Amino acid sequence: MKRRAVPIGAALHSICSGTRFLSLSTSGAFSHKTIKSPALSSVDIVDSWDSTSKLPVQPCTQKLSKNQTAKIIDGSAIAEGIRSRIASEVRRMKESIGRVPSLAAILVGQRRDSLTYVRNKTIASEEVGIKFKLTSLREDCTESEVCNALCRYSEDPSVHGILLQLPLPQHLDEAKILSFISLEKDVDGFHPLNIGHLAMQGMEPLFIPCTPKGCIELLLQSGVEIMGKNAVVIGRSNIVGLPMSLLLQRHHATVTVLDALTKNPEKIAREADILVTAAGVPDLVRGSWLKPGAVVLDVGTNPIEDCTSEHGYHLVGDVCFEEAVRVASAITPVPGGVGPMTVAMLLCNTLEAAKRALNFTTTC
Repeated sequence: MKRRAVPIGAALHSICSGTRFLSLSTSGAFSHKTIKSPALSSVDIVDSWDSTSKLPVQPCTQKLSKNQTAKIIDGSAIAEGIRSRIASEVRRMKESIGRVPSLAAILVGQRRDSLTYVRNKTIASEEVGIKFKLTSLREDCTESEVCNALCRYSEDPSVHGILLQLPLPQHLDEAKILSFISLEKDVDGFHPLNIGHLAMQGMEPLFIPCTPKGCIELLLQSGVEIMGKNAVVIGRSNIVGLPMSLLLQRHHATVTVLDALTKNPEKIAREADILVTAAGVPDLVRGSWLKPGAVVLDVGTNPIEDCTSEHGYHLVGDVCFEEAVRVASAITPVPGGVGPMTVAMLLCNTLEAAKRALNFTTTC
């Protein structure tokens, strides 16, 4: 009997879905749709560890061991070196053509973490000589107001980089709004085309998202080998988790992504040579989650009420540092780890955007 050829895509779909290949004669089972797969947006679930995770998160109370073995990856020191080189390039640009890079930010609402990030970006920009502009909008502003602000900056030739501070309030369509940012000014690297180019081998995005870019820079400058290593990313947000997983793959790591619905996350995390966590849950990752000798990058910046602090709170990470430092070979602290690198990469991207716009050669 002559066998009928089955398209490869259909065969793979059959295997992955656990169903046998269906011929056109059975298409009625799909309610007149050509394929069974729904629109991806219809199956999206917010990756909220607070609301959907069933893991008990206990406060980290273990005392710091005197036998601490993990190397502390000093993001502040590494970022300071990068900022110093950027400042030199900005001075060279000003002396050569009388222009300096300009960065514009849009902040919607008054989230404490977002306010902290914008404040840090403002200070860092001014320190290296980059002009900084800020537009603040109300929490209940409309999409049109945000898009209009983005369009003004996109059309302004004096602005070289634009950042929209994320996350946005839930009533705003983040993906739609991000598409209004000029691709050449998307220094946060969140434009759909930049993310798409990041995902495709052989393609080069104009800009790589700042936090993942900063994480890779920390690994490289710390002498951590990425190629061939098992990497686990906790959290799959568009801001960190998704681009982080893509960038690790581009560096030839074998990547697993955990989200709030992942079963046995502790077991999976223990397989990681490199663990990057961006879940937004204080002390989620305990020492028992870590493979001995793992490298841990803690992207979490969780505000904890603190009446003794100038701002009324202090920041802690997703990793119980006091436990992890006894297991890992290297770890980033919070604060002073990934955060400063995120800002440094933003400045570097802004300098690169200005270089392209002004046809100026730079070494960043």
